[in-house]
Amino acid sequence: MPPACAQPGPCRRRWGHRHRRGQAVKGAALPHISGCRMRRIILSALFSLVATLSWAAGIKFVQIPADANGPALKAIIWNPCAAAVQDLPIGPYVLTGRRDCPTVGHNLPLVVISHGHGGSFLNHHDLAETLADAGFVVAAINHPGDTFSDMSRAADVSVFVERPADIKRLIDYMLKEAPDAASIDGGKIGFFGFSRGGYTGLVLAGGNPDFLHANVPCPDPELPICVAIRRKEVPREPLTHDGRIKAYVLADPLDEFPTADSLKGVKAPIQLWASQFGGDGVLPQTMPALADSLPRRPDFHLVGGAAHFAFLAPCSKDLTRDAPDLCIDAEGFDRIAFHKEIDAKALAFFKSRLQE
Repeated sequence: MPPACAQPGPCRRRWGHRHRRGQAVKGAALPHISGCRMRRIILSALFSLVATLSWAAGIKFVQIPADANGPALKAIIWNPCAAAVQDLPIGPYVLTGRRDCPTVGHNLPLVVISHGHGGSFLNHHDLAETLADAGFVVAAINHPGDTFSDMSRAADVSVFVERPADIKRLIDYMLKEAPDAASIDGGKIGFFGFSRGGYTGLVLAGGNPDFLHANVPCPDPELPICVAIRRKEVPREPLTHDGRIKAYVLADPLDEFPTADSLKGVKAPIQLWASQFGGDGVLPQTMPALADSLPRRPDFHLVGGAAHFAFLAPCSKDLTRDAPDLCIDAEGFDRIAFHKEIDAKALAFFKSRLQE
């Protein structure tokens, strides 16, 4: 039932006398303000105050236990949090949020994140913080064997099989065992993926990669994955799809899907971002071709002046010093301004598909 102040009756009565605007009335007493009107005034003031405050994203580090489907997964969870913002240095990254802050809200949408080749669950922390501030729970993992701290299988075709399965396990955990499980609406799940993470998303959405015919260069013919492709020793079994994911934002995905037939199973809406110059195995010309091959035309954005790693969060001074190839863009390209744009548009896309 609506609150009492929304109902017709005494709370909506007019004052008994009217006076012309600006006209003083000698001896007139201040009008009595009803309790309902006073409540409206107070609530309006509170909402205005809240709108001016900067709230934090809650941040939790968790580990998903190993099971029959794969090894343990290191994960980070962002959640809506009613606390003031703090800077949290984590290694060379500076996050904006509060450690272990309780989740605010119920029936919240979930967005899961898949990093690129040799990446980290912190690579897209700015987007995660933006989404959490707007009422989303966000979860990201380090993909075993293809992450900055474990590159043991990064050049092996097996990681292309396991990556989608990793994300399915992450979603299972978030809906059943995570600290925020009770606050999540399992019918409102989105996905963000960059580079190999974008490939991961296309598989989860229903795509079936064709490694033998994809337009993906082999920089070293002796890499295990290049040898396997040359010998035609590629996965034949169906890979992991997940119909629970209702919307995808993909940034420079590694395109292992050379034909429309390999993408015919992709039905969910996609926002697709492409850099002008590509990199790390992503050829610039493959992105428009991918957009044309999808059964449903994506919300396509070509980012002029950007190379592949422009999709990584803006770097701290320490990270720029340690990894300049990941952090320094072409002259004239403003990564900070670009991330304000992509974060806002990704948020709007997820809101329109998962919150409205």
